[in-house]
Amino acid sequence: MNRITLPLGDYGANCYVLTDDATRQACVIDPGVLSEALVRALDGYELKYILLTHGHFDHILGVNGLRELFPAVQVAIHQEDEICLTDPAYNLAGDAELPEHVCRMKADLLLTDGMKLPFADTEFEVLHTPGHSRGSVCFVDRRNRAIYSGDTLFCLTVGRTDFIGGDFEQLMESLHRFLPFEDDTDVFPGHNRATTIGFEKKRNRYLRKMS
Repeated sequence: MNRITLPLGDYGANCYVLTDDATRQACVIDPGVLSEALVRALDGYELKYILLTHGHFDHILGVNGLRELFPAVQVAIHQEDEICLTDPAYNLAGDAELPEHVCRMKADLLLTDGMKLPFADTEFEVLHTPGHSRGSVCFVDRRNRAIYSGDTLFCLTVGRTDFIGGDFEQLMESLHRFLPFEDDTDVFPGHNRATTIGFEKKRNRYLRKMS
């Protein structure tokens, strides 16, 4: 499986493009905008999923454009963040003074904890990790030892909890879910650089006290 990381939009939200050459299928995680680079990365592939780690505008604004290019795509978000796809108060577009219509979209799959989404020769397991938002999730690819952590876990820090739906205590509880993973598990966050579970257990002040 191939992986391309594209920091998109004014806030540099990481969009992950995963492609499989055997099946010619693709999956996009958190398309913050529909950029030329994103369209090029998908050339020659059929987009199966758009997976959303949460519903804040800087992670979802490319959804409608991708759906126009790939009408059969399935857009997936946790059921607790479905409201973000229609309400600018919850997706924070109102705070950014964006036009309401750019944040109106629909989900095809409402995710729950433990759900598994097959893709190519692997699957994405949904890990519900509320705290940054009520419906924040991570997508776990156990076969390839990878976690797409959204804005729950970053390199050396964690996501903010001062937005609507945020809860610091919930976030701390969610962090415990990372502890069982092997140290060499890669973590691909919603912003900034990738890291590993082992590095975060040693260096992240939030995880370090739990390890």
